[in-house]
This record gives sequence, structure tokens and C-alpha cells, in this order.
Amino acid sequence: MNPFLSKILIDVARKRLQKKHTDTPVSKKEVVPLVRRLYVELTHAVSEYIFIIIGVFSAGFGLKGFLLPNKFIDGGATGISLLLENITSIELGFLLILVNIPFIILASKTVSVKFALRSVAAIAFLAFVVHYVEYPIITEDKLLIAIFGGFFLGLGIGMSMRGRSVIDGTEVLAIYLSRNYLLLLGMCF
Repeated sequence: MNPFLSKILIDVARKRLQKKHTDTPVSKKEVVPLVRRLYVELTHAVSEYIFIIIGVFSAGFGLKGFLLPNKFIDGGATGISLLLENITSIELGFLLILVNIPFIILASKTVSVKFALRSVAAIAFLAFVVHYVEYPIITEDKLLIAIFGGFFLGLGIGMSMRGRSVIDGTEVLAIYLSRNYLLLLGMCF
């Protein structure tokens, strides 16, 4: 472990333990297991956010590199946002956030608040990526657009779910159904 990171984790562990034991000094026996647990939690959190970032960029590539320039529409909350963008002149990034709000509320009540907050961050990041990041238009062949656009969008959805968040609100509905009705997550999509 990095010495700098080790020192930070030891300090955090000591402060947490001192809150519990205000009258007695903290022993090394108590600090070491907590430092290990904090290290594991930190590495899990970092890897989850890396999955979310890769997922958002992959979904953005699928949307802007394949689907959007060729007038293909996705399903779910993203598809509703795309349809609303075509009907109105509201920016897609804003619509992505707006359409996903009811699903985020459902996520906070059915899954967890932490999951909902991660999903808000992932959806906001996807809206940012779709609005500001430029991707090259790869092909105009309709079959390749459908295959590769769907592949990169699906890869992004899967990576973000691996990072314990969602980038499309209908995935929250799928998670809710799989938990409450003993369905596999793949059967809900």
C-alpha cells in the first residue's frame, strides 16, 4: 500500500475509533482491522467509479458515434428523451436528466439512496458527455449502426450497472422487478 494512503487511512481509523473510545487510548489491534476494511472500501469505490466513467463514455460513443447522427432512436428513458428532443427544441442533456427523475425517485425508495445518488451522478455525467464531447461519425450503414450502436450503448449500461448505478431510468424498473418478482435481471429488459 502507498505510504501516503496508508497514513491517511490510519488517521481516519484512529479518529473513528477515538469517537467510540473517548476515555481510553486506541490500540494497534483495533486500528489494523479498521484500516484494512477502509482500504477495501476505498478500492471498491474507486473501481465502481471507474466502471461508471467507462460506461458513460461507451454509452456516449454509442449514442453520438452511431445512433444520433443517423436518426436512430434508443429505447427506455434515453429514447423518450430523444423523441422529446425531436419534438421540442430542448437540449438532449437536459431532457436526459428530466426524464430520469421519476426513476431516480423510485430507485431511492426501492433500492437505496446511495444507489440513487450514484445514478444521478452517472446520468448527469452522461448528459454532460452527450452535450460536450465530440465523437466521430463512424458509419452510415444501417445494419452496422444498429449492431455497434447497440453494442456500445449496452456495454455502457452494463459497465455502469457493474459500478452500481444506472444511466437509463428503465434499468431501475428492471432492478425493481427482478428483486420483487424473482425474475432475472436479463428477463426484465
